[in-house]
Amino acid sequence: MTTEPRRLSTAEERRETVLRTAIGAFAARGYFGTTTTEVARAAGISQAYVYRLFPSKQALFTAVVEHCFLRVRAALERGAAEAAGGTPEAVLDSMGDAYARLISDNDLMLVQLHAQAAAVSEPAVREAVRAGYARVVEYVRGASGGGDQQIQQFFAVGMLCHLLVSVDAEAVDAPWTRTLTAGITHH
Repeated sequence: MTTEPRRLSTAEERRETVLRTAIGAFAARGYFGTTTTEVARAAGISQAYVYRLFPSKQALFTAVVEHCFLRVRAALERGAAEAAGGTPEAVLDSMGDAYARLISDNDLMLVQLHAQAAAVSEPAVREAVRAGYARVVEYVRGASGGGDQQIQQFFAVGMLCHLLVSVDAEAVDAPWTRTLTAGITHH
């Protein structure tokens, strides 16, 4: 009976594992409430190894933010590819639907919300959020062919979706929730 030699994970594989684990940790407790010890424990590695992969908690969090923006971009690309027409409206609608499906993953949405909150006082996080939005906005503009007003509206509705999902607005039957949820699809 031959056994295959145990394959050790590479630093890049460990880095990806830590990123995926950190998404859940930061989603649950935010940037300020999460420690690298908690991330290390959840990833099954030592805190020292976390610091070998990421030189600081801030570097880990900004890597998580960048990873989340990559997931957003991938969802938007799928949406653009699935559009039922080539008009800016059709492409933006399809991308919006793809984004609505994506944020049904509460961890991703929570990391985005925590990143925006931390960006207020943490310059490195602010820069990661700015860079992520810059890339996504330019992708949406290029993929949809939409004008500035259409792109602004697309992102405004996306932010409204964050609010509606975070407060579970669909669970409340009230005039204000009916007003805010009108025409918005959630998955």
